[in-house]
Amino acid sequence: MTIIRSRDFTGSRPWAALDIASMNGIGTRLHWTDQPYIWHVNDGQEVFVVLDGQVRMRYRKDGVEQAVVLEVGDIFYAEIGCEHLAEPLGEVRVLVIETEGSL
Repeated sequence: MTIIRSRDFTGSRPWAALDIASMNGIGTRLHWTDQPYIWHVNDGQEVFVVLDGQVRMRYRKDGVEQAVVLEVGDIFYAEIGCEHLAEPLGEVRVLVIETEGSL
């Protein structure tokens, strides 16, 4: 059994990660960051949960860029092929569940 207090996790670099679990090829990681990630498409599906802070999630749908601000407790689901970029609004902690080894 493990208990993780997500607000206590701070990385030494943007998008630092704490590996929580690996289950049948699916990884669960806690990320800390205060900097945007890059535009990317994951190798599989991704579930992105904001635990602390706010994230502007930019994504492209049918070639058109859109954005939504995610608050604590909000979940972003990226389907296969969904191009997206997470842009924190200050310091954030997010839980990411995705295929192991994905971007």
